[in-house]
Amino acid sequence: MFKAPTKAVIPVAGLGTRFLPATKAMPKEMLPLVDKPVIQYVVEEAVRYGLNDILFVTGRDKYALENHFDTAEALETRLEEKGDEKKLALVQKPTNLANIHYVRQGGAQGLGHAVHCAKTFTGNEPFAVLLGDDVIEETSHLLERMIEVFVETQSSVVALIEVPNSEIHKYGSVKPAGQNGDVITVSDFVEKPAPEVAPSNYAVIGRYILRPEILDIIETLEPGAGGEIQLTDALAIAAREPQKYGGVVGVVFSGERYDAGDKLEYLKATIQLALKRKELGTDLLNWMKTFIQDK
Repeated sequence: MFKAPTKAVIPVAGLGTRFLPATKAMPKEMLPLVDKPVIQYVVEEAVRYGLNDILFVTGRDKYALENHFDTAEALETRLEEKGDEKKLALVQKPTNLANIHYVRQGGAQGLGHAVHCAKTFTGNEPFAVLLGDDVIEETSHLLERMIEVFVETQSSVVALIEVPNSEIHKYGSVKPAGQNGDVITVSDFVEKPAPEVAPSNYAVIGRYILRPEILDIIETLEPGAGGEIQLTDALAIAAREPQKYGGVVGVVFSGERYDAGDKLEYLKATIQLALKRKELGTDLLNWMKTFIQDK
C-alpha cells in the first residue's frame, strides 16, 4: 500500500514561445500574476498539501527561476538595514518554502520525458506532477482531494475539468469506465482529439498523482504526438492494464483555475487575483467600472 506522496515534480524546461518577446530572456514561469511569479503559486500549492520535496526539471536559461528560490544576500541585507521587515519576509519566503532540487531535461523531448528525468529523485515512491500553466485557487483544494483519492484507490490520479465539446481538441481527453461522485474510472486517454471522435468532454489539466510504475512505462514509449514522449501515452497504458499498473482515475474539478499559458487567460487571471487582494481589489474594481463606462 502506498502512502500519501511527499515529493512533487514540476517541469519547467519549456521555452514559453506563446509569450514572446517577454520570455526571450525570462522564463515564462517567472511571469508575474499581480506581484508574485506563476511558479511560486505552484510551489506554494504543493507545500500546502505536504509535498515538501520538490524537483524542478529545468532547461537552459532558467537561472532567474533558480535565483528566485535562492537567498538574495545583498537585497536582504539592504532591507534589514532599512528595517523593512515586511518586504524582507516577502523576499525570504520563496527560499524557505521547501526542499528544492534541480535536474536538466536536456532538450524539449516531451512531458513524459521530463517526468522520467525525475526517476532517481522519486525512486519507488508515488509522486505528484504539477504543471506551471495551471494555477489553482488556494481555496479549491484540488490537490488535497487528489491525494485522498490516491490513498483510497491506489491508482494514479489525474485532474479533470469538463469543457465544451468544441474545446476538447486543446486537451488530452479521457474515456470513462464508471463514475462515483467526483471520481471517474479511466479506461483510456486520447491526446487532443477532434470533437467528433472525443471519448468524452472531460479534459486533463496539469495536476497528477502518479504511481512509480508510470516511469517504467515511459521507458518503453516511442515518440508520440509532436515527435515527443507523451505522459498521456503512458497513462493510457496504465489505464488499459489496471491489474499490472494500478489503473488510473480522474478527479473532476469544478473550482477556480487560472490558465497562465494563454495570453488572454493570463490577463484574466491577473485581474481576478488582483480583485481578491484587500489592498488592490476595491480600487481596481472602481477603476474598471469607470474605464468600461468611458468606452
